[in-house]
Amino acid sequence: MKSFLTDKNQVTHPNLVNLEKIINYTFRNKMIATVALTHTSHDKMQHEDLSFERMEFLGDAVLGLLVSEHIFHKYPDYSEGELSKLKAKIVSRKYLNLKAKEIDLQKFLLLNLDASTNRSISVSSVLGNAMESLICAIFLDGGFQPTKRFIEKFILAEARNFISDKNLKNYKSILQEYFQSKGKEVPKYEITAEKGPEHKKEFTAEVFWENRSFGTGKGATKKEAHQNAAKRACEKLNLK
Repeated sequence: MKSFLTDKNQVTHPNLVNLEKIINYTFRNKMIATVALTHTSHDKMQHEDLSFERMEFLGDAVLGLLVSEHIFHKYPDYSEGELSKLKAKIVSRKYLNLKAKEIDLQKFLLLNLDASTNRSISVSSVLGNAMESLICAIFLDGGFQPTKRFIEKFILAEARNFISDKNLKNYKSILQEYFQSKGKEVPKYEITAEKGPEHKKEFTAEVFWENRSFGTGKGATKKEAHQNAAKRACEKLNLK
């Protein structure tokens, strides 16, 4: 990884300075930031030692740790279960998408938008992932303190205004808790259909309890389809 990141012949992100102004952080190693902003659909940035997806993986872990630390101290009366629910909403893809849009992160992503190729991908589908990749870049470049400042300012700031939004509810958890409270088995989910090309799949999920269907939902990912199926089930059972 060292030789790649210190290679003077590598071309860095053409608009990185503007993003640095927005997030109030200047990268010492511009290549780390460049890779973080270059999706793997973009053929010009494929390296086995560092990639968008690998940085997303580490960024997710760093984000989870720092969010956990923050809410642990901020909400001393919360139980472990309540803290887990709160953390899940803050690190959710939907919430990260919202925060990414607030800093116009979509303007700085390098990815393949050519719909005629199998490698094309939409900006909106990777915004949350890109936020995690950016967090990884700040962490690798500057360590914990600047990463913590970034997360506190751009992820955690005004979080309570968003996590109460009904669209951020974890309907699978609500449904599971409902059945568990009645001493019943938890519901099961099945992907009943999928259609579309690899880069633009649509999944259909159905939630069952004791072989009875309680709801059907669609989504761009299996997880999203599960959530939408659970939402339909919650509506049927009048659960909020």
